[in-house]
Amino acid sequence: MHRRRFIILLFIACLFSPRPLSAATTQPALPNVSFRREIAPLLLEQCQDCHGAQKSKGGYRLETFEHLNQSGDSDARPIVPGKPLDSEFYRLIATHDEDDRMPKKAERLPEAQIALIRRWIEQGAAFDGPSPSASLTSMVADVEHPTPPKVYTQAIPITAMAFNPDGTELAVGGYHEITIWNPTDGKLVGRIQKLPERTYGLCYSPDGKRLAAASGNPGSLGEVRLCDPVNRRAGKVLDRIADVMLAVRFSPDGSRLAAGGSDNSIRIYNIAGQKRERLIEQHGDWVNDIAFSPDGTRLVSASRDKSARVFDVGTGAMLAAYLGHEEAVLGAAWDPTGKLVYSAGHDRKIHVWDPLEDKKKAIEIAGFTADPFKMETAMGWLFCPSADGIVRQYSLANRELVRTYPRSAEWIYCVAVDAGTRHLAVGCGDGKVQLWDVDEAELLNEFTAAPGWVRR
Repeated sequence: MHRRRFIILLFIACLFSPRPLSAATTQPALPNVSFRREIAPLLLEQCQDCHGAQKSKGGYRLETFEHLNQSGDSDARPIVPGKPLDSEFYRLIATHDEDDRMPKKAERLPEAQIALIRRWIEQGAAFDGPSPSASLTSMVADVEHPTPPKVYTQAIPITAMAFNPDGTELAVGGYHEITIWNPTDGKLVGRIQKLPERTYGLCYSPDGKRLAAASGNPGSLGEVRLCDPVNRRAGKVLDRIADVMLAVRFSPDGSRLAAGGSDNSIRIYNIAGQKRERLIEQHGDWVNDIAFSPDGTRLVSASRDKSARVFDVGTGAMLAAYLGHEEAVLGAAWDPTGKLVYSAGHDRKIHVWDPLEDKKKAIEIAGFTADPFKMETAMGWLFCPSADGIVRQYSLANRELVRTYPRSAEWIYCVAVDAGTRHLAVGCGDGKVQLWDVDEAELLNEFTAAPGWVRR
């Protein structure tokens, strides 16, 4: 009797006791979340517009991992490793309270994204990027840009052009590409494809082996890239930012490249190592244009913060700040002597000033009916395109107007000059390129820089 009762009790105990899961039913541990591959792209897409360098609502910025972990106006810690419920950042994206939730005035983030951020914090909020102070944009994986259309259905405004060193080819910013043309007959000779949507700055290296491009997708991404113009290939991306890059220039000897853009910064790269050697953050708004001095030791910048500034290329130190403009500055160029700077912008004037005596301008050139843009100096002349559809040519010797080229029906955003052929290329808002002989003021050619496009 006792034996039978013992067997029954043993059976019941075995029936209701917890049993280890078999290998077939064990749930594998979730892989660690990568900040660089998974979290950074999410933050750029969902949060950067309101919490970047230019706009930081609530005093909170997250354009770098370092900033992401710093409190804004609230003292609450944004990220507490291992504790998502104590992390203010997670609380604000996870709450169902529309008045409190981030992003403001937008749909709640998808549950999968909220869960991903929670899992990353639970796992310790680890950082796997190159540097906590690096921009999120610079550390995301390479972006696959779309292939441009084989045939354009419409012409697009020309916002960047550059002659190669011997003047036989002209690079023009296109749609997700750089198009390369024979300027004398207007024939398309090459295409460098799968680039950002628009290109705003182009510059060949002195040996012609590299073509630097400042480009981007407005409001979401900007790139500084070294392309291979000989083999027509998109090359290495030197930097990415969260909005467009606007200007690039090689130093006279080709050893350095400078770039400026919508993150208010100037970057200087060593070409031999293809690495950034200096980041200059002295402007309070977009850097629209940059230019090396003739000896390559100084750099002038034109900014939307209404200033033009000169920096020491070797140290990054600011040498002069010209504050004589009343509006945004759009273009800057050096006099060949290196003793004077020309800057122009929304005040519709060219200011000529001495960077060693930056308290007052030397001369003011007026006469514009619309904004002047990026200027070029060559062969003893200053060429200035403008929004009134006119390119003005000035003598550098006395700053007098030599000639105005015939008015275009559209804005003229950029010009390119080749001293060897003595040619001037003019880029128009309707997609047209004009090629001029600058000695005779003769129009040599005109074509639309849109592959396959035919006016209907």
